[in-house]
Amino acid sequence: MTTEDYKNLAPILPKEPGVYRFIDESGTILYVGKAKVLKNRLASYFGSQKDKRNKVRTLVKNAQRIEYTIVETEQDALLLENTLIKKYQPRYNVMLRDDKSYNYICIKNERFPRVFITRKIERDDSYYFGPYTSKARLKIILDLIKSLFPLRTCSLFLSEENINKGKFKVCLEYHIKNCKGPCENFESEEEYNEKIDQIKNILKGKLGAVKRHFKQKMQYYAEQMAFEQAHLLKEKLTAFEGYQSKSQVVAMSIEDVDVFSIAKDEKYAYVNYLKVIEGSIVNAYTQQVIQHLDEDERELLEYVIPQLRERFNSIAPEIVAPFEVSVAEANVVITIPQRGDKRTLLELSEKNVQYFLQQKKQQDLNKIKKQTSVERILTTMKQDLQMEEIPIHIECFDNSNLQGTNPVSSCVVFKNAKPSNKDYRHYNVKTVDGPNDFASMEEVIYRRYKRQLSEGRDLPQLIVIDGGKGQLGAAMKSLKMLDLDKKITVIGIAKRLEEIFFPDDPIPLYIDKKSETLKVIQHARNEAHRFAITFHRDQRSRNFLGTELTNIPGIGEKTAEKLLQYFGSVLSIKEAKLEELAEIAGTNVANKLKQWFEENQSSN
Repeated sequence: MTTEDYKNLAPILPKEPGVYRFIDESGTILYVGKAKVLKNRLASYFGSQKDKRNKVRTLVKNAQRIEYTIVETEQDALLLENTLIKKYQPRYNVMLRDDKSYNYICIKNERFPRVFITRKIERDDSYYFGPYTSKARLKIILDLIKSLFPLRTCSLFLSEENINKGKFKVCLEYHIKNCKGPCENFESEEEYNEKIDQIKNILKGKLGAVKRHFKQKMQYYAEQMAFEQAHLLKEKLTAFEGYQSKSQVVAMSIEDVDVFSIAKDEKYAYVNYLKVIEGSIVNAYTQQVIQHLDEDERELLEYVIPQLRERFNSIAPEIVAPFEVSVAEANVVITIPQRGDKRTLLELSEKNVQYFLQQKKQQDLNKIKKQTSVERILTTMKQDLQMEEIPIHIECFDNSNLQGTNPVSSCVVFKNAKPSNKDYRHYNVKTVDGPNDFASMEEVIYRRYKRQLSEGRDLPQLIVIDGGKGQLGAAMKSLKMLDLDKKITVIGIAKRLEEIFFPDDPIPLYIDKKSETLKVIQHARNEAHRFAITFHRDQRSRNFLGTELTNIPGIGEKTAEKLLQYFGSVLSIKEAKLEELAEIAGTNVANKLKQWFEENQSSN
């Protein structure tokens, strides 16, 4: 994906929290990331490239498009990112590939409920709030609850019968005023549950209700002349007002739901799906649907819902939708929320589908612009190079044989004036000894197009040879043998003055340095050179290391490769212990290696 592609996308990017995906041309997710502000985060990938790591540059280069999902908060973005990374295992993500689970606050379903942290959710009618991605935030919340509402921490079975029989005695928590002793009936169930209600309000973010609770209690104690208790409540109210955070996740009471929304344009409908499990969005997807007839939104949504539920293996007992829909599944509840958490989820889904619609329109517009630009470039190339056909398919060749060793060649492919990386090929030169560029070019051109012809593959309209008249002549010799010399336009580009040579024409063509034709040819030439050099270095390195080990009697290529793969270098193999070598290659090989290294070291 180019900077130009991003500039076209940038105007519609939202300034909201979300999760973004870099996707390649085959639809594979390369990278999943989260952002507090999507627009700003994505912009960082397309700024100056010199300060970026090679991994980031490679990611951007290999990506074909970007998709994103907006969420309510940064915490929600982290959770969705975590889920998508675990599901798709993108190659450029290195974090969150474990089965890490997040913390929840549980209000236990029991008499005199306990409030505690857990990573495990049980369907026992207890209340769960979370997940919480920040330990610091969780500590603030729990410290606040503990200071405002003393609760029991024991796991005693506080049934009315057990308490009345006097089975329990108050513990140290009671004496240090962290608990009011419900185990000995020092606190009634009604008073205790009143505190639990206020804790639920805090965790749901209903801070106003909690403030009103404290103020009403203060007024009551003041009227009763219990000024000490009123002052204690005032201190708690002050502490509470200093707590400005708000729970930013869906309450666990929602459990498992599927949320759907829909938007339409002239040709297509777009259905957004949010999969919510245990109160968290674990998947988000937008489906494009072709409109064949004048179907209304209800018909389209009823068509897509069962497909998406099946695709994402959903057995959620409830579907949240913007209007009434019919589904074939029995015992599935359809909800059209007007307020509350479910309404918030529906609005989030509707916001996502609208952004998707905007992004699709922008992509279609960019595609039209690109096609216009590509057509112009290719038409200009056809005219400049006096071709009969538009050069939609271009192939460029280069040789590399530094110091006369390991001669290799590369072939890079451009389609519609852009690199087609998946079609790049490299060749080990088989019939040429020493640094002979002409012979190497002749061999590789012959091998390349003989195979293309035998397999019935498409041939290029333009072949670019990196070199002057000599390399061009060698290439033409092979093309004549294959009867292709009159069927394909072939040119050579000399590095020094950027001269363009044609077969059988001694006078080179000089193209304007600023022309789009020369820029495409130079780009192809530079890619071929880079690809050849990289392959040549790999070959030299592999041959050098392999030769050093395979010179040892009894060490074959496969054993040498296994050792190098594990230890990384010959030096590390030399320094390894006998037991380590034996574990990788066996005792016999380990003894041979140690003996060889010792003898050669002593002889040196």
